[in-house]
Amino acid sequence: MSDAPAPPHAQYRRLLAACDALPPLAMAVAHPCDAPSLGGAMAAARAGLVLPVLVGPRARIEAAAREAGCDISGVEVVDTPHSHASAARAVELVREGCAGALMKGSLHTDELMGAVVARETGLRTERRISHCFVMAVPGHEEPLVLTDAAVNIAPTLEDKVDIVQNAINLAHALGFAEARVAILSAMETVNPKLPSTIEAAALCKMADRGQIVGGLIDGPLALDNAIDPEAAAIKKIASPVAGRANVLVVPDLEAGNMLAKSLSFLAGADCAGIVLGARVPIVLTSRADSELARLASCCVAVLVARAGLRKVARPQS
Repeated sequence: MSDAPAPPHAQYRRLLAACDALPPLAMAVAHPCDAPSLGGAMAAARAGLVLPVLVGPRARIEAAAREAGCDISGVEVVDTPHSHASAARAVELVREGCAGALMKGSLHTDELMGAVVARETGLRTERRISHCFVMAVPGHEEPLVLTDAAVNIAPTLEDKVDIVQNAINLAHALGFAEARVAILSAMETVNPKLPSTIEAAALCKMADRGQIVGGLIDGPLALDNAIDPEAAAIKKIASPVAGRANVLVVPDLEAGNMLAKSLSFLAGADCAGIVLGARVPIVLTSRADSELARLASCCVAVLVARAGLRKVARPQS
């Protein structure tokens, strides 16, 4: 067997290949009024991943299309006056059954998520909404699911139950053979002075009692002994997760954001983002995302939607 490293972006290429046999997913794109956001949606359309419905001021969308060099003549455009209206109308299209996913355009994340979580008109379910990055790290054999680095600022233990379950369900939708979940902290021992270690231990026991299902869970684990077998062996941590985790659950948004950006900007990782726990998957992109990352995010949304992820729930207590 060759020891040569995998070609660049190989993990994302495999994700895209997994969508080859799937029909395109109708996706409402909220306020795609700049070239990167519109270009990403149209690239996903050309790849056969989505059927975009562009929701925003028509004149601005057409200007963005000219800037991006995109032909949108055959694409449905829903005209709205401004970004708040774009978010509301995109969510409404989902509620009407006209779209099976949402994608963030050039509006602020808070605007879109505000429409998503609106109690009477949004897309809430019984589960907490949370964000996952699917990260393809050079030199790492399989993608890493990282949660939550974008939605839940300081999640409670109750929130983390849903955050972990959402991530496990995502891992299965992506075709992981098993979801090996590391609850991260600064150390691998329970320390009463560090609340994240206590919450990690509680989450593990909740999994033992069937309150979280579908994955192998261990924690607290430090990052090194979560993903590196040698580090786990040195610390004498014996578990099916330590050293081989493929789902990383961080203590809070600050830790997750810093870890995701460290992997992206220092390790050259590709980074696809998805929001789970709503009625449909929601693609969150940033202006710094490459076209491949935007395609991968749409691919993840397609796999999530086709797996019926939002319908998966824990047993009732």
